[in-house]
Amino acid sequence: MTLETATFAGGCFWCMVQPFEEHPGIQKVLSGYTGGTVPNPTYEQVKAHTTGHTEAVKIWFDPAVVSYAQLVELYWQQTDPTDAGGQFQDRGDNYRPVIFVADATQRKIAEASKQALQAREQFDRPIVTQIQPVQPFYSAEERHQQFYKKNPRRMAEQEAGGRAAFVAQHWTKETNH
Repeated sequence: MTLETATFAGGCFWCMVQPFEEHPGIQKVLSGYTGGTVPNPTYEQVKAHTTGHTEAVKIWFDPAVVSYAQLVELYWQQTDPTDAGGQFQDRGDNYRPVIFVADATQRKIAEASKQALQAREQFDRPIVTQIQPVQPFYSAEERHQQFYKKNPRRMAEQEAGGRAAFVAQHWTKETNH
């Protein structure tokens, strides 16, 4: 089996793991930091906005089971693609939504998906999620890995900060294409 990777930033990385980890064809999901200028940043540094990094997830997937295009569609359904200033209650550049593409093929898929999402006019505002080249990815501290399993109560509080309601309102089965 040859695995490929996908890297997505969509606000708090705690909230981005479970939807991907539970999807068929996903072998591993790692919480971490990317898009910044400081090697091996800590959570505290990223949260203090001193490194330029954003919280992200790196996903190893089997393309024979799930395509990159399907992962991009799943990514949209976890985010507010019209909010460049963070996601839900998490504000700031370290929570900005970005699809980090590994090559020209991923870029083409991500851009086409973004254009299709905008064309559906599902949102009242423009789609502002950035598409950028993959940058070095640094694993977050162990306490942040699989947070939803380790801290279900805290995870429920995080989801109650607006993400779950937004997803329910904007990503019903009727709006999935």
